[in-house]
Amino acid sequence: MPSITIEPATADRFDDAQHALSGGGDGHGCQCQWWMMPNSEWQKTSRQEREGMLRDEITAGPPPALIAYVDGEAAGWVRVGPRIRQVRIGRTKNFTANSQEPWDDDSVWAVSCFVVRKEHRNEGLNARLLDAAIDFARRGGARVIEAYPLDPDAGRKMASNELFHGVLSTFREAGFREVARPKPHLAIVSLDLAS
Repeated sequence: MPSITIEPATADRFDDAQHALSGGGDGHGCQCQWWMMPNSEWQKTSRQEREGMLRDEITAGPPPALIAYVDGEAAGWVRVGPRIRQVRIGRTKNFTANSQEPWDDDSVWAVSCFVVRKEHRNEGLNARLLDAAIDFARRGGARVIEAYPLDPDAGRKMASNELFHGVLSTFREAGFREVARPKPHLAIVSLDLAS
């Protein structure tokens, strides 16, 4: 049985973050900056610039994500933090029209991005990362966690790269409740940490 640990993405773990993000999918190119800027800015940045932005974000702190390690090797990533800092979420009509939470409330956190290296998929890392993200948000003062997972059972074929949002069943199993369904395959889920 492999040993799995999950740690905050801190400056001393930047190389580990890069390893986790570069194992397949869009993580290497995105550098987990998709939710951090409006599309007009995104279109103007290169992969190298996004890597610099991520480095600056991690160095400045607080940690914007968690890294999963399998037997000591960085294998996965989850972005978790105050929703208000993830600018694109607040500019996405599917979310703004359907969230039950005020958009200026920094006690509302979002779990917005998962990356798992190809060789570690189907090992339950997303569920482990989500559990750790819930604990991290609770310790960080979050009142509510919101997420925007996809539902592969909704009848739409999805590429694995689309699943960076997470999968609805993983959030349901962690206790999140569905609060809206902006599209048949896209849900908004919420977990109240105050109760």
